[in-house]
Amino acid sequence: MYKHILISTDGSEVAQRGVDHGLSLARALGGRVTIVTVTDSYPLPAGGLGADWAPTADDLASFQESQRQSAERILDAVKRAADKLGVTATTLHVPEVHPAEAIVDAARTEDCSLIVMASHGRRGLGRLLLGSQTADVLAHSPVPVLVVR
Repeated sequence: MYKHILISTDGSEVAQRGVDHGLSLARALGGRVTIVTVTDSYPLPAGGLGADWAPTADDLASFQESQRQSAERILDAVKRAADKLGVTATTLHVPEVHPAEAIVDAARTEDCSLIVMASHGRRGLGRLLLGSQTADVLAHSPVPVLVVR
């Protein structure tokens, strides 16, 4: 049924519940997983104080490297957990894209049959039931989405 599961994580504690559930499901079904994490764009001021400031090339390069390293740590940890369970896993880091868009696109391009993600992570803290990224994935996913609370 679900032979290729996309597991989304931002490295947060809440996201880890989705990771654990997705890996367990893949193991039980004999499926494989693609683990995806999405990193932010450089935070630019949106008017007001500091609006006339712009980051230098070094600022941008440093930020991007920091984001890349963070994504690598997140993905390596999940890959090790998958390996421990005997689940075949590949990793995917998508930089500087809206997370929900990247998750839905990854499910399409990787030909996944299910997306597993937590109800919320670091983003969408104002949401009580579902994080904004999760709600967007649910609205636009071409495949079933399993939301883990």
